[in-house]
Amino acid sequence: MSGEKKTTKSSSSFLADFLMGGVSAAVSKTAAAPIERVKLLIQNQDEMLKSGRLATPYKGIGECFTRTIKEEGFISLWRGNGMQSFWFQHFMRRFLLGWSVTIGAGLASYPIDTIRRRMMMTSGEAVKYKSSLHAFKEIIAKEGPKSLFKGAGANILRAIAGAGVLAGYDKLQVIFLGKAYSGGSG
Repeated sequence: MSGEKKTTKSSSSFLADFLMGGVSAAVSKTAAAPIERVKLLIQNQDEMLKSGRLATPYKGIGECFTRTIKEEGFISLWRGNGMQSFWFQHFMRRFLLGWSVTIGAGLASYPIDTIRRRMMMTSGEAVKYKSSLHAFKEIIAKEGPKSLFKGAGANILRAIAGAGVLAGYDKLQVIFLGKAYSGGSG
């Protein structure tokens, strides 16, 4: 009898994990939808200019975001995403909190990650660092403090997906499964 109980628990655990994986993917896609929309607008701007749907070309990602929000509204960043109104109405506050926490943690640890990457990239070359502290001092002295954050902008944008998961995971468990499941093996 205990074998049957284990199988049932294992099956329901697998089902819950499987469903939560799908929910997490949906939340992540919804969170990343604005980036995808801007990417598509920039990629297709030549055709949009030719057809008259766009007056002037976009000057970059930031300007595309700004213009799209100004001309079409904030919610338009989720155009084509089936969860736009659900996401916007129920999770925007939690999302922004999650995004700011994710960005803060990412930026706080980014210099350490930069040092780690630099040390890895110099293996086998003439320039070698003696330690992490030595690498930190060398990078600051030769390139300045800003160099520790090169590429951090992409991580800020990528943090949108992480914030989406933080904002919606527990709530979506309750909506789709009727209760919130704890993490781990059980």
